[in-house]
Amino acid sequence: MEQIRQGDMRAYEEIFTRYYTTLCAYTRLYVRGEVSENIVQDLMLWLWENRTTLHITESLSRYLFRATRNRCLKYLNHEMVERRVLGQLSEKLHEQFEAPDFYVIEELQERIRKAVEQLPPSYREAFELNRFQHKAYEEFAGLLDISPKTVDYRIQQSLKLLRIRLKEYLPLIAVLLWHN
Repeated sequence: MEQIRQGDMRAYEEIFTRYYTTLCAYTRLYVRGEVSENIVQDLMLWLWENRTTLHITESLSRYLFRATRNRCLKYLNHEMVERRVLGQLSEKLHEQFEAPDFYVIEELQERIRKAVEQLPPSYREAFELNRFQHKAYEEFAGLLDISPKTVDYRIQQSLKLLRIRLKEYLPLIAVLLWHN
């Protein structure tokens, strides 16, 4: 650790090589997928970034395993809280919009129609061909004499503008799409 504290990259690489695979295997006891590798990579990066102020009073191995376990538990706790909050939000939205009023849906459809009409003509054309006529980018890029990347850009910009113009209706749109 003293060599690492002094900025010796080779010493750091040796520690990284020695512990990385084992710590990844250890994290898989707690989490799955690339999350396990991300946790270990973050820890190793943190080790390097904090090398000058880090004071380890136990063996490096014990420290790394304890730090890895703590990071896994922190991640799992965060995931649990996030799932609980999203579940509560989903319940509230579901209760609020469980049986949306017919007039609210009619108003929403009218707002969507007006918002689409307000799009710049080139954006509107690309958006309508893709979303309403279900045409693939490549299919109508040739018709419009533009590249598929331009089509993608126009649709992305259309979606951005629509999100802004329909922001107060987004929870209702999400609930309606979820029920279909």
